[in-house]
Amino acid sequence: MPDTSSVILSAGGREVGAAEIAHAREVVRLCFGLSRKELARTLCYHWDWFGATGKPQLRACAKLLEKLEKLGMLELPPKQQQGRQPYRRGGKPALGERTEPQSLIECRLKMVQPIHLERVEGDDATGLWNEFVERYHPLGFKPPFGCSLRYFVVSRRGRVGCILLASAARALRCRDEWIGWSVGQRLQNLPWVINNSRFVLFPWVRVPHLASHVLGQLARRVQDDWEARWSYRPVLMETFVDPEHFRGVSYRAAGWLSLGETTGRGLKLRGHSYTTTPKLVFVHPLARDFRARLCSLNNVRTPES
Repeated sequence: MPDTSSVILSAGGREVGAAEIAHAREVVRLCFGLSRKELARTLCYHWDWFGATGKPQLRACAKLLEKLEKLGMLELPPKQQQGRQPYRRGGKPALGERTEPQSLIECRLKMVQPIHLERVEGDDATGLWNEFVERYHPLGFKPPFGCSLRYFVVSRRGRVGCILLASAARALRCRDEWIGWSVGQRLQNLPWVINNSRFVLFPWVRVPHLASHVLGQLARRVQDDWEARWSYRPVLMETFVDPEHFRGVSYRAAGWLSLGETTGRGLKLRGHSYTTTPKLVFVHPLARDFRARLCSLNNVRTPES
């Protein structure tokens, strides 16, 4: 990381100074036959620029190179012509018989125990999970971006719900003020925060305290599961609750902390912005030193001591 006095521009949470720009110019000059993607990959390895999963930050690096080109600091090879893109899975799932409503389950928690979280793996199980969420979650199904984990909530009576963990909100005032991190720290360490973006118990399941019981299990095992899948351990969970429909009682009962509400302003994209209703914000620390880790510019992917 260059001295702040030598910083010329930043991208993806990385500050770049004269030395890095000179190095990039030389790599492009010597390796001009490489594609832009391969040039970005080369610089990621030279600069030790990797995300939380250990993968090179290709997109951020490519954007940085384009910024440098616009500033006249280097000349990139022409963009390669893109052929027709293959179909990407993740559209709206069709609803079939396998997710139709089932017999009512109305009893005390102990009558459906043991409860466990089943990691969703494989195309068939993922498709079934997507279908359940599309049919029964108020927000329906949307393909998660970035790292994610899906779970089925499984009881003695079969599957009773679904959970999704995915990437955290890019910026969130009440959360960011509560953590106390700088913009640079947030950009670098955001992968260590994960978002419980979907949680639904099926409408035929009416079991008091089941939701908080499930959330308790999630907090106890999600670090291990995330590390097994993505090779690093998150330190904080967040979620949003729509106060027009819910009060977050289950999250509070499971030990989540209420931080307040979102502003109701959605993401601002170039030439477009939108508003949404304010949501309650809850968080659950997963490591005792979560704040120190999130406010560090030297994060390490080590298990909690």
